[in-house]
Amino acid sequence: MVTATHSYPVSRIGIIGGGQLGKMTAQIAKRMGFYVTVLDPQPRCPAEHIADAQIVGDLYDANKLAALAHLSDVVTFDVEHIDTETLKRLHQEGHTIYPSPYLLEIIQDKLKQKQVLEQHGVPVAPYTAVDKVDAAYLQQATFPLVQKARKGGYDGKGVVVLQSANDIDKVLHTPSLIEEYIDFEKELAVMVARSVKGEVACYPVVEMVFDDRTNICDIVTAPARIPEDITQKALEVAAHAVEALEGVGVFGVEMFLTKEGDVLVNEIAPRPHNSGHYTIEGCITCQFEQLVRIITGLPLGSTQLLKPVAMLNLLGEPDYQGTPVIEGLSDVLSIEGLYFHLYGKEITKPFRKMGHITVIDDDSDQVIAKLHKAKNLLKIKGQKQC
Repeated sequence: MVTATHSYPVSRIGIIGGGQLGKMTAQIAKRMGFYVTVLDPQPRCPAEHIADAQIVGDLYDANKLAALAHLSDVVTFDVEHIDTETLKRLHQEGHTIYPSPYLLEIIQDKLKQKQVLEQHGVPVAPYTAVDKVDAAYLQQATFPLVQKARKGGYDGKGVVVLQSANDIDKVLHTPSLIEEYIDFEKELAVMVARSVKGEVACYPVVEMVFDDRTNICDIVTAPARIPEDITQKALEVAAHAVEALEGVGVFGVEMFLTKEGDVLVNEIAPRPHNSGHYTIEGCITCQFEQLVRIITGLPLGSTQLLKPVAMLNLLGEPDYQGTPVIEGLSDVLSIEGLYFHLYGKEITKPFRKMGHITVIDDDSDQVIAKLHKAKNLLKIKGQKQC
């Protein structure tokens, strides 16, 4: 048996996007002995503090994307809104990019994403494509309905629920996907890891609670409080969805659990995801290490949950902006089993993702109680009121 050897650095990783996901990926990659270069338009982006090097440039700048690819053995990304045409050309020239830019192109268009899933038998909500949603369309529509911009949406933006034709002022003026409104029981998610060889490992099913003001994920709990048969169904649906896309990497699969017990795929993120942050403290292998392993050809890590866990997003307070001011940090760090993550963003804005906390405990009820205590204590404000 020949033992594989690796020189130092183990490999050169390029990350398109230097936000919090890029930062947390870089932290793991550096711990494991990789050389990391990030591309981001902000000179002092969160990942810049961790990476070996940064290329400052727009994520649609073909020259900067090419420069990153030439400096790297493998390229990945922490955001979907990037130039897939350049990435496809770089792929054709022999550069290694995971997930595939062809998959990313599908994900970027919510209509194409739904069509591919449906063609492969993945359960989704009934939908239709509409180029223009106007008063005439609303007069013949069935309500309530969900309008999603085909391209460009993120963190709750690009999605509206229309209750009647009187909601004309809420309409998105862009080519859209119109979905039947699902009166769901719970919103679930599964992080799915898939290797170059097609090996699949699923993380535990989690339950998500969204902030009503922003439609941004607020709290994630693992394991989800659902029956075992629903758990198995959700895991199977999530894995099927990633296999249908022939994905290589780590994917966040968001799903609806209907009141009838069906599991429907809502959307897929082709990268580490907010619903997987709990894995940093809660699982043997976190989602970021899993991504690094996959894109560099290393074996998949264990996705085993260590203890009941919950994650809370820390959003910028609505009336503040400017340099962040953290309120209540000492109080929450006195809570046993609590972990605090600050992303390193120099400016806070209303509802901007500034960090997260994770709470672990042997008892699921204690996890939730501690998390809500921390939520009431910890605030990310700014030096200026707006």
